Amino acid sequence: MAYENLKQRTKQFALSIIRMVENLPETNTSKIIGNQIVRSATSVAANYRAGCLAKSKRDFISKMKIVEEECDETIFWLELVNDLGYFQPEKITPIKNEGSELFFIIVASIKTARKNQ
Repeated sequence: MAYENLKQRTKQFALSIIRMVENLPETNTSKIIGNQIVRSATSVAANYRAGCLAKSKRDFISKMKIVEEECDETIFWLELVNDLGYFQPEKITPIKNEGSELFFIIVASIKTARKNQ
């Protein structure tokens, strides 16, 4: 099922962010950024799972809107990490690309759910 695939992708996305954060330099700024990006990335996965258990289309849309916002926030933090030069761009780009793909899938899911409401 498609939602099972997306459950795995969102979980893997969160894991890739966690692994990346483990390699951030040990500065006050990177600790703050690391905490924020881990929160938003894990929220993408957790809220997507919650959305899969939604009781209604309205509930599903509500949960997917949270996923959309958290995914966009994660992409922002990835851009910031990239702009700060903490890693080579080739390390960040695949993670950011996956975040962008997930974002567009979620936006499309929300649009479809609204049409079918």
